[in-house]
Amino acid sequence: MRFHTRKWVKPEDLNPNSSLFGGKLLAWIDEELALYAIIQLENYRIVTKHMSEINFRSSAHQGDIIEIGIDVVKFGNTSITLKCEARNIMTRETIITIDAITMVSLDADGKPHAHGKTSIEFIKDRMK
Repeated sequence: MRFHTRKWVKPEDLNPNSSLFGGKLLAWIDEELALYAIIQLENYRIVTKHMSEINFRSSAHQGDIIEIGIDVVKFGNTSITLKCEARNIMTRETIITIDAITMVSLDADGKPHAHGKTSIEFIKDRMK
């Protein structure tokens, strides 16, 4: 799993229990997955089609730093399926896991669009 992004838990990210609001964490994850899919599929028209079971395993609190990791599960014709883990960088405890998130590439009319990708590409390799 490659961890790409770090987020700092601030007061506005907390729920009434003074722990990280799950919806805030899911928003951070969805944004990171979209950015990852945009870069991999080289198309800024990406939507989240499906998320499998979301498993909250621990919580985070104000001041904690969360890191979000992503791995590719598979490439489809118009989609990319990813898995994700968010963990507390300070304690190394896993906060959430999602085993399958399907992101779909769209054309200008909002219809699924074949992307032609079959494996992960690294930006450094595209810059040659």
